[in-house]
Amino acid sequence: MSVEHGFRATLTARPGKGDEVVEFLLGAPSLTNDDCVVFLVGRSATDPDVVHVTEGWTTAEAHSAFFATEEAQALVANLQTLLDVESTYSDELPVGGKAAF
Repeated sequence: MSVEHGFRATLTARPGKGDEVVEFLLGAPSLTNDDCVVFLVGRSATDPDVVHVTEGWTTAEAHSAFFATEEAQALVANLQTLLDVESTYSDELPVGGKAAF
């Protein structure tokens, strides 16, 4: 399956809420969406309240369609309550590699 759209986000949780942000993201509905082919959650090695997310989608349209759903809008709204500052986003297009857990 090809990936034509992706991004990387850095989220800063409210102090002490990094674990909750990670748990929340790992339960996200995008993990079960067939158009989301990359969904990696990581943490800063030096600050447990800084969380990184890398996503890869089959198309930009599939990503937009998912985030237009009521379920995704609720997810984003709930996530915001755990965050301390505005998240940063950058374009990223996964081109290959490996993730094994």
